[in-house]
Amino acid sequence: MIGVVTQPDRPKGRELRVASAPVKEVAEGQLPGIPILQSAKASEPEFMDRLAGLGADLYVVVAFGQILPQKLLDIPRLGCINVHASLLPKYRGAAPIQRCLLNGEKETGVSIQKMVKQLDAGDIIAEARVAIPPEMTYGELEQALCETAKPLLLSVLEAYSRGVVAAAAQDFDQVTYAPKVEPEAGEIHWEKGAQELHNLIRAFNPRPGAWCWVDMGSGKKRLKVHRAVCVDQQGVPGSILSRKECIVACGSGALKLLEVQPEGKPRMPAADWLRGCSSSLHF
Repeated sequence: MIGVVTQPDRPKGRELRVASAPVKEVAEGQLPGIPILQSAKASEPEFMDRLAGLGADLYVVVAFGQILPQKLLDIPRLGCINVHASLLPKYRGAAPIQRCLLNGEKETGVSIQKMVKQLDAGDIIAEARVAIPPEMTYGELEQALCETAKPLLLSVLEAYSRGVVAAAAQDFDQVTYAPKVEPEAGEIHWEKGAQELHNLIRAFNPRPGAWCWVDMGSGKKRLKVHRAVCVDQQGVPGSILSRKECIVACGSGALKLLEVQPEGKPRMPAADWLRGCSSSLHF
């Protein structure tokens, strides 16, 4: 490795203090002295000149968050490869992990592809599959995919070092897309089915968070729901079927809320939260 490229330092947190990108922090701690390049726009000529000046043979791109121009992709002698968190050609785009959870997939994986200008359309060099247990969250699946990607990427880099890199074209008839997930899409509408809402909650955990409105008697407040499980009960959507177990009826079936976060408070067991609420509370 002869250089690291990451996003610029940006304000974070409630106080909007400027903080380094996590990749930069790791590079500074574990790779002292290595050049670290940052640019808000990868197409800037000055940035591409600096990148070319490193003289790298191959670029490895992981969740960079910018569309790379063809001029940049053409810089390294061996081209650019991308580590993508899905089994391509399924779930091309910005949010493959969350979208596969929203759709209730039982399996996903990691693909390493040759980069082309078209979104996630390059030939596949290698892939590895990862099972998705029914209760797995976005954060947990992201970590599992990361652990799977490490040895897979190393094997691909070893193949490049030997000059033997086979790749297969994607089946364009099987292409699906995974557009960015917006925070407002995390609102829980109780008239939807329990399984659909369960998938929403785990796909938005830990970020940006699934949430619902709760009428506390004195007004409505937001409640984040971090974990829930489906239960085989029926009732009017949004009604509380069990205050002891915090079971809420959905359009079909019901959800037992396990972990919630009231406005301005930390996460807590849902049953503890409900015990502290007035009997007039309703969803």
